[in-house]
Amino acid sequence: MIDDSSHGSPDPSVDLDALAGRASEIRLIAVDMDGTLLDGEGAVPPALWPMLDRLRAAGIAFAPASGRQHATLRREFGTHGDDLVFIAENGTFVTRGDEELSSDVMDRAFVAELLGDIRGFTHDVGVVLCGKASAYIERTDAVFRSQAEKYYARLTDVPDLTAVEDEILKVAVFDAEDGEKNTAPALERHRLTHQVVVSGHHWVDVMNRGASKGTALRAIQDLLNVTPEQTAVFGDYLNDLDMMDAADFSFAMANAHPDVAAAARYRAPSNVDHGVIRVLERLLG
Repeated sequence: MIDDSSHGSPDPSVDLDALAGRASEIRLIAVDMDGTLLDGEGAVPPALWPMLDRLRAAGIAFAPASGRQHATLRREFGTHGDDLVFIAENGTFVTRGDEELSSDVMDRAFVAELLGDIRGFTHDVGVVLCGKASAYIERTDAVFRSQAEKYYARLTDVPDLTAVEDEILKVAVFDAEDGEKNTAPALERHRLTHQVVVSGHHWVDVMNRGASKGTALRAIQDLLNVTPEQTAVFGDYLNDLDMMDAADFSFAMANAHPDVAAAARYRAPSNVDHGVIRVLERLLG
């Protein structure tokens, strides 16, 4: 899962004038949510709604790409999301509106093994089991619940995560201190068979090896007959890295993790400065 923590970027500027009128080259835009599209209060900028109308009129598909669950994304976009392509759960669940396009379900035996490992951690963590029908937690204290509720509109309390009957897309681990420092190394052995992705300062996600935002984006490109040269992406954190490789118009936010800034071709103003909207306005001329 991702959060609003920001990291320094070597160059927060972008020559917006140089992008003016280049929308004719673009057919698909994929945009991360937290730290990218959402503002400093975690809200969708109101200027996005008329922007979506302009993109539709120009024949440009818009794809929110997030570690958040599908239900949370649908809640954020409401009726504006009826014809959007959603890359949810870090690419493990892709929809157009409410129609499932693809999913990448984890093996139940592996999930049980992983939960056993996490329960043995000595540092302070909480687990969200991310299923198609809902997200599930067995830790219910107010601090952890408040973190989980930010990203999961459908959240179910259960006494035992290993007993959940649902198709599991992702296991998200909340690290109260530092996910990159503590939890990711503790899960290192699972990188042999699965992805262990640092998706925010406090969050580490475990998914099937082939699942990612970039993999989902490439599948959408094939579905829509769109090339990387016709694709723009915006991101700020490590789970956005492989999206940068799938688009010629790749933008790292001014608040991006240094690795994302290094991988992107362009810089955008920060999320608190509504960088996505500002760049799109220039692209549309």
